[in-house]
Amino acid sequence: MEKKELRKKGIVKLHELALHKDKKKEKEIIILQLLFASSQWKKANRIGVIRATDIELDTEPIFQRAFQEEKKIVVPKAPQDRLLTFHLVDEHTQYYVSNFGVEEPLVAPIVEKNEIDLLIVPGVVFSSRGYRIGFGGGYYDRFLTDYKGQTISLVFSEQISDDWQPEKFDMPVSKIITDSRNEVAYE
Repeated sequence: MEKKELRKKGIVKLHELALHKDKKKEKEIIILQLLFASSQWKKANRIGVIRATDIELDTEPIFQRAFQEEKKIVVPKAPQDRLLTFHLVDEHTQYYVSNFGVEEPLVAPIVEKNEIDLLIVPGVVFSSRGYRIGFGGGYYDRFLTDYKGQTISLVFSEQISDDWQPEKFDMPVSKIITDSRNEVAYE
């Protein structure tokens, strides 16, 4: 199946799941428990993560847990040149809604790529081998080409599909954590 078609179907599935708030919350609890128990989380000092939209896995508990454990959080911004930059945030950071409909830090220092220990990579559709279809900008694939840290995606079981082939520029994540099975690592 074409990536564009899968992306559309994946977004529909995420919207449908978001309508079932209790079911979505149950899945989020399972996924977050597995994340917080993972060695990647425990070893990481600086974690890259998005401010989620309503259809995505709620990342607010990740922010809260990281701050509680005195870990640093960095949040991406997608500038016009299509190269992601990550910015150090804290509990007092103010955000604005970007043209993509995601919250980005208003003012926050840039953190170099090699200073991020763990990157939680978002997406719409994921293969069982760790490849992902994002929202269509290619930002994360470009960022991941020379990123050396750990990568994890937090995925609802509804987002898993092997009905597509990754392209040469697609970059897989190291591990997928889902609500339907423990975790799958690719290394």
